[in-house]
Amino acid sequence: MTSGPSTGGMDARADASWMNSQLKRFTLLACILIHGLLVSSLWGRWHDIAVLTVGFTTVTTINVVLARDFFSRHSKATESARFVLNMVATVFYGVVSDWELPMWLYLPLNALWADRFVDPSARPRLVSMLALVAGAALLDGCPPEVPISFVLLSLLTYFISEGRVVLTHHAMQELARQHEQLAHAHAQLDLAHARAREQERLTSLGMLAAGVAHEINNPMSYVKSNVNALLIDLRACKELPPELREYVDDVLPATADGIRRVVSIVADLRRFARGDPGAMEEYDLNEELAVAMRITHSQLKPRCEVQMALGELPRLLGRPGQLAQVVVNLLMNAAQAMPDGGRITLSTHMEGDEAVLRVSDSGVGMSPEVLARLFQPFFTTKRAGEGTGMGLAVVHGIVTSHKGRIAVESPPTGGTTFTIHLPRIPPLDLRLPDAPDGALPPLPTRSRPDAA
Repeated sequence: MTSGPSTGGMDARADASWMNSQLKRFTLLACILIHGLLVSSLWGRWHDIAVLTVGFTTVTTINVVLARDFFSRHSKATESARFVLNMVATVFYGVVSDWELPMWLYLPLNALWADRFVDPSARPRLVSMLALVAGAALLDGCPPEVPISFVLLSLLTYFISEGRVVLTHHAMQELARQHEQLAHAHAQLDLAHARAREQERLTSLGMLAAGVAHEINNPMSYVKSNVNALLIDLRACKELPPELREYVDDVLPATADGIRRVVSIVADLRRFARGDPGAMEEYDLNEELAVAMRITHSQLKPRCEVQMALGELPRLLGRPGQLAQVVVNLLMNAAQAMPDGGRITLSTHMEGDEAVLRVSDSGVGMSPEVLARLFQPFFTTKRAGEGTGMGLAVVHGIVTSHKGRIAVESPPTGGTTFTIHLPRIPPLDLRLPDAPDGALPPLPTRSRPDAA
């Protein structure tokens, strides 16, 4: 065969249309050759040749028209009419030619054309045609071995053609399945590429934020030192005019307090942007909440009211920078769930040997389908460009790395509460390296009495 029927889309209908067009051309050429052989066998019988040629031209023209209509609409009525026409025409060719040998080639040709996958009644019609032609030949005095031989040849042709169609059908189904898998893999690759670009952007943004914070920190040190020195010098003066006294009592202390807040925010931003987990150390969870509040202050203040109910907590063991990131992500998630404003509540308390952190909002609730995929990486319900779907996945990862657990309550009627349990001292996972069979089993890990 020459160029394939369809190259890019693997469209089954386009492939079938191309195959049928090739089959029509082959059938028309075969009919012309058979008619030429039949004419050569009747050479000299000009009247019979003329009658056969007129009948052949008429039948072929009707077949071309019906075939074009059939393969554009797959009409069973049209195919039935075509089969009846060919049966009558074959009997006509046999009677006029006195059942010359080339005439019998029409039988396997029609058997090749029959397709029960397109028309389920094609097989019984084919059998009827073979029986009709063979019966007419026997009644007209044709030797019985000729119709019997060509009937068997026609049936063999039909079953070989049907087997080819079955194999082609299965092959096309397998090809379509593989194409679907390839398209799915390509879509997943595009998604992974987009996620990689987003991750690279976030990494670059974190490095940029850390660099900016460092650049701000140096001049702020000079400003802080100079303001403190000026305040000390002015306080040392015994007699100051009223204008300078106001600076000593109000302006400079307020300025120094503002500088301390800026320095604190810059330090929080540097630690948050650095992203290095580091070693575990003691930390105060309430202080990390204060760090997260300072980082998110500009995002929360315009539209959210934040209420805090912090209980007495012992110092915990963990990575404070990561815990601050957990609170920042939960606060930003809560703020985005309340586009028209609302209330966020932060609370901490101890339950046994665990610190419990709750972050509640009065925003929109979540459906069970969303809750089931809430911590799945890159899953987001936000519009494109508004979220990466990594915030809550990072929260879940950090909490579990601290041997803690996180639970979510979010009725569809509204409001969401994240509850985080953190052990005061995370249990160590003491395991030996993988050993061959017969070696000592890994040491058991320490677990909490009320672990989930």
